[in-house]
Amino acid sequence: MKQFLANLWEIIEVVLIAGITVFIIRTYVVQPFLVSGQSMEPNFQGGNYLLIDEVSYRLEDPQRGDVIVFRYPGDEKTFYIKRIIGIPGDQVVVSNGRVSINGQILNETYLDEDIRTVGNINRKLGPDEYFVMGDNRDYSFDSRQWGILSEKNIIGIVRLRLFPLNKIQIYQ
Repeated sequence: MKQFLANLWEIIEVVLIAGITVFIIRTYVVQPFLVSGQSMEPNFQGGNYLLIDEVSYRLEDPQRGDVIVFRYPGDEKTFYIKRIIGIPGDQVVVSNGRVSINGQILNETYLDEDIRTVGNINRKLGPDEYFVMGDNRDYSFDSRQWGILSEKNIIGIVRLRLFPLNKIQIYQ
């Protein structure tokens, strides 16, 4: 009986340690995210399974071009994936189908050449304010409609696409 209880206690310890470790990693280090919708096509499609790095932005500021997951400001239970276009201090202008940052047309190599950005925006970003847009500009509900994103809403940066298997990719 003593041996049985000792073995049982060992199993309980392993399960508890594993559970606590998974909880800590998932809560503070990396989080899975399933893409839903077409706002980031062709770079990310609905059904893509991603891993989100939650640590990097504690050590460094988000950068223009980063693909991030964040809590939608209109409903913080809803998570979105978008690309950072404007960072704190930027003057973001969307007009005539183009995006300009601080007077320079933004070179968006991640978009198809024929993509036009609809909207008429002229916004100076304050501290901790970001302007985000989906890569599929015609089908993205983003900062052009609902405004700026506060840094406090950012969960993390996309680091890895795990699924579909033929599109596994690491993002830096």
